[in-house]
Amino acid sequence: MASAAEQLAATLNFGVLAKATELKKRIWFTLGALIVYRLGTYIPIPGIDPVVLAEIFRQQQGGILGMFDMFSGGALGRMTIFALSVMPWVSASIIVQLMTAVSPKLEQLKKEGPAGQKVINQYTRYGTVVLAALQAYGIAIGLEGTRGSTGGAVIDPGLLFRISTVVTLTGGTMFLLWLGEQMTQRGIGNGLSVIIMAGIVAGLPHAIAATLELGRTGALSTIFIILLLVMAAGVVFFVVFMERAQRRLIVQYPKRQVGQRMFGGESSHLPLRLNTSGVIPPIFASSLLLMPTTIAGFSAAQGSQAGEAPSEFMSLIATYLSHGSALYMILYVALITFFAFFYTAIVFNPEDTADNLKRYGGFIPGIRPGKNTAEYLDFILSRLTVIGAAYLSIVCILPEILISRFAVPFYFGGTSLMIVVTVTMDTVAQIHAHLVAHQYEGLIKKAKLRGRRG
Repeated sequence: MASAAEQLAATLNFGVLAKATELKKRIWFTLGALIVYRLGTYIPIPGIDPVVLAEIFRQQQGGILGMFDMFSGGALGRMTIFALSVMPWVSASIIVQLMTAVSPKLEQLKKEGPAGQKVINQYTRYGTVVLAALQAYGIAIGLEGTRGSTGGAVIDPGLLFRISTVVTLTGGTMFLLWLGEQMTQRGIGNGLSVIIMAGIVAGLPHAIAATLELGRTGALSTIFIILLLVMAAGVVFFVVFMERAQRRLIVQYPKRQVGQRMFGGESSHLPLRLNTSGVIPPIFASSLLLMPTTIAGFSAAQGSQAGEAPSEFMSLIATYLSHGSALYMILYVALITFFAFFYTAIVFNPEDTADNLKRYGGFIPGIRPGKNTAEYLDFILSRLTVIGAAYLSIVCILPEILISRFAVPFYFGGTSLMIVVTVTMDTVAQIHAHLVAHQYEGLIKKAKLRGRRG
């Protein structure tokens, strides 16, 4: 935490920031790209009735559509050109990453370094186009079959509407993918992650305003709102601490003689993050749990329009898997724990790490190289993942308790909070690195000038 505070203090040194011309250009480019993204979230696709669409999303706010609408910054609820946001790219990246564990060809590409990674990135882009087109077509079909109290969500359904929707939404996703890559190269931070964070943060002012309005009307007490703000600060601190936490394993390198000199003999460390799986487990768990609830909600809405009573099975799903129910929370924790172990096993291979250490002559003191090192790494990582899964479960269950028990009007915690915190930490670290590089450049120029004068 001390290093994070030092980085933030250095970043907020506006005197140094004012002199860093390259950094200012990057910051302005990032802000300009985010403005373009936010403007795009208000440009609707053609052929949609906004009144009916708003009514449908109010009914499905607690389902999977509400979660994806949060990630898209409200673009899905308004059905704009950026309705899919970069979620198809996220899905394609996860699929390709999982395929590297079962496909020898992809695994070999992963080991080839930057050249192999370039090919994998190309496969991910192709997968993004396919997934975006399929999701866009599914949205078009779903909108055509959805009706509100005042009529259908689509003004003129048909083949032309489906084609225009697929082209518009897929083009919007690919434009955001290009914009994110430009932000990464010419701006600050990971562009695609910053776009996702911007979509989440866009809903924060409305949530704060709704909370203050409830306090004004007396629905929430002033003391409760103050406690909520204090708890929010504490949760953010907790997430920052856990995301930076790591177990450092000492790695020793033996001495070797080259000619008359001795090289090596130094020690390093192998950092193992407490939360190796990142935000993937909560996303997977939420998607699987919210899918049945969303289907049940659509079935109930269609049945009520047709004058039919909802089926008993769908009613049970809507009751027992609703937000805040005991079964929902138990399944949520179980799925988060499962995906935490599953995804950690995908992204970190103890055998490959042990082989790399052995290849370069490194070893963990007290542990024999090779198989024993791999077993020791697996032993340590399994115990770290237990703590990491518990941390993810606590952060993700907290908003469910606040909403269901205390009627808090916004979703604070879970995947959204973790994305915002981690992206902010990464962006601050990059700004700090640019400032340090600028200071070094200034020192080098001064040294050259002094050398010329001397």
